[in-house]
Amino acid sequence: MTGNEWLTVAVLAVMVAVLVRDLMAPSMAVLGATVVLLVCGVIDSAQALSGFSNPAPITIAALYILARAVERTGALQPVLTGIFGRGTSDRGMLTSLLPPTVGASAFLNNTPIVAMLIPQVSDWAARRGTSPSRYLMPLSFAAILGGAVTLTGTATNLVISGLLEAHGHPPIGIFEFTPFGLPLAIVGIVLITLLAPRLLPDRHAAREDLGEEQREYVVNMEVVPGGPLDGKMVEEGGLRHLQGVFLIEIVRHGNVIAPVAPTTTLEGGDELTFVGIADRVVDLQGMQGLTSTEHEHLIVFDTSQHTFYEAVIGAASPLVGRTLRESSFRATYQAAVVAIHRAGERVKAKLGSVRLQVGDTLVMLTDPGFGDRWRDHRDFLLVAELGGTPPSVSRKTWLVGLVTLGVILPAALGWLEIVQTALLGGFALVLLGVLSPSEARDAVDMNVVVLIAAAFGLGAAVESSGLADRIGHGMVQVFEPWGPIGALLGITLAAVILRELVTNKGAAVLLFPICLATAQQFGVDARPFAIALAITVATSFLTPIGYQTNTMVYGPGGYRFGDYMRLGLPLTILVIGAILIFVPAIWPF
Repeated sequence: MTGNEWLTVAVLAVMVAVLVRDLMAPSMAVLGATVVLLVCGVIDSAQALSGFSNPAPITIAALYILARAVERTGALQPVLTGIFGRGTSDRGMLTSLLPPTVGASAFLNNTPIVAMLIPQVSDWAARRGTSPSRYLMPLSFAAILGGAVTLTGTATNLVISGLLEAHGHPPIGIFEFTPFGLPLAIVGIVLITLLAPRLLPDRHAAREDLGEEQREYVVNMEVVPGGPLDGKMVEEGGLRHLQGVFLIEIVRHGNVIAPVAPTTTLEGGDELTFVGIADRVVDLQGMQGLTSTEHEHLIVFDTSQHTFYEAVIGAASPLVGRTLRESSFRATYQAAVVAIHRAGERVKAKLGSVRLQVGDTLVMLTDPGFGDRWRDHRDFLLVAELGGTPPSVSRKTWLVGLVTLGVILPAALGWLEIVQTALLGGFALVLLGVLSPSEARDAVDMNVVVLIAAAFGLGAAVESSGLADRIGHGMVQVFEPWGPIGALLGITLAAVILRELVTNKGAAVLLFPICLATAQQFGVDARPFAIALAITVATSFLTPIGYQTNTMVYGPGGYRFGDYMRLGLPLTILVIGAILIFVPAIWPF
């Protein structure tokens, strides 16, 4: 291997390690790796900046604006109202919910679609007395399957199309994926509907109106010295039979008293740890004789003027790896964290000392404007009002429908390129007053745009350093007995692994030059390899961190990490099998 090849491998290895350990946001890790390769001379400035001039990131940014307009105007709400009015069984609900989700995510960014549906699915499950865990993971998986139906279904499709165009190949048509993606989505929905009720366990979620025992949230309180509880026994002070809240331990002068007996006498300065339902935990804030131990970030709110929100921490959040104290949470977000839940384990530390992780769910008491302020920021992957009402349908919904049609139809008929129609659609939404300029700006996830643009530089490094040709030659040597089909399997399996480590967009850009090199070594067309790569990196079902919507439902569904493998493995096998059989048939070598 040459020096540039070794350097490229080293930089990529460091980047992967940074991403796996969540040491920084994915966009910054990828951009940093690209800058290092530029400075070291592996790529030149034109290659490093090639992604910023490619139509893919701009198209994705414009489609974010369209998706935000759909969410803001409640354009999908009539369909959702019909969904939640039907379905009396688990399979009945899945049959009603999954097809519209696939249809919507085939044309719109699936992140806002899932964000809009999570609270409504959770509330519907609460009214039926069932666990939302039976529906939220299937919801995410259906949105992912919808992304494989059209070019605009997911960002990675646009990335691969942009890469093909940049290397002299025809771009992918808006419905070119459909002959493969639509049957795959249909079979996937059937598989989810059949398997989900059997494979997914009941997990408990912290929705405000759930009456049964819920997922455990932890809050620490202190007995006020000289207060009404000082000197009283636990039962006498009314702490024994709190509805939905359980006193699990007392810390007195550094010594832990657990389990706590009803006859245990409370002393001023005792630290009490309670576990319970989200809204019940908050009730402790107003109990006479108790005060929060989290003085640095908890304040007393007038609950008649404030509300409760549930927020999920995403991989790009600046909160990852920091505590509430370190992030000055109250001052930054104007919100008080009253509980933290980490799926699969009980948080026992004080709230202010808990280092937040990807997928952590925070329950906050704040003002009603919190959602509007932070819903479009990378700090939280999901922001949902507990017990909130569904969005109302705006009178401008029909305008959003016309703009959506105006984005898709001219691109499908070949009159204009998708980047042109997407940009025109974004401008039209602002000019028609559907979104304000600031709302349109906030709708764009710049971290995703920067990640994609910067990743093009990494792909160029893999190609120009000679690493892609070396790996392609290795592919030929390993899979020569099975021909291009064997190499297609190798690319697909590599994409399955890499998408879970460096994000699906990063995996797409890193593996694309290997697809080109492998196809060249075999003397076949590169298009089937590129299509297979796009489909594979876009259909991540195995972990909660491989795809944004999987992370979004992780906390609200109360899932554990291994739950995704239960339902995700059959779907992954389905995708791999479909790629090997049907991709070469639709896109011949």
